[in-house]
Amino acid sequence: MFGKILGKNKKEANENQEHSKIVEKISKMNISDMRVYVNNKLISFEICEDGLNEVMRKLLLKDDKGQRFIEMDAMDSKKKKAFDLVLIVASSKKITIITIELIQEFMKQYIDIIDKFDKENKQIYTSKFKDGLTKAMSTISAMTEVNRKNIILGS
Repeated sequence: MFGKILGKNKKEANENQEHSKIVEKISKMNISDMRVYVNNKLISFEICEDGLNEVMRKLLLKDDKGQRFIEMDAMDSKKKKAFDLVLIVASSKKITIITIELIQEFMKQYIDIIDKFDKENKQIYTSKFKDGLTKAMSTISAMTEVNRKNIILGS
């Protein structure tokens, strides 16, 4: 009985340690590095649910001065890279409900920049984000259905 309790504590400690490593590595990444990570192209660092959440949190984080990761006066290339990164996250197979909520928060926080970018560059990122969220919800539904079938078959 005590072994199970201690085993769970060790497991939780390992999970916390892994989460800390992920947070540390992602905090040092720039947009290009995050894109490589989300595309699962890093050999030494495999993509996971926590990693996707941390990428989205980094995009949502405001610095000490209250400035967002992307500001209105940022270069269009940086805006486009960030928007594309969010779309890649939305299409990931490792997506979770928490990640979807973070994407929705991104859309709320950056709606002014998204709208201005769409108008100035004749882009359709607003609808791309909505389509990405729809696709993410479909992925979650499919994973839930597979898990439900596995539970039924396993019983």
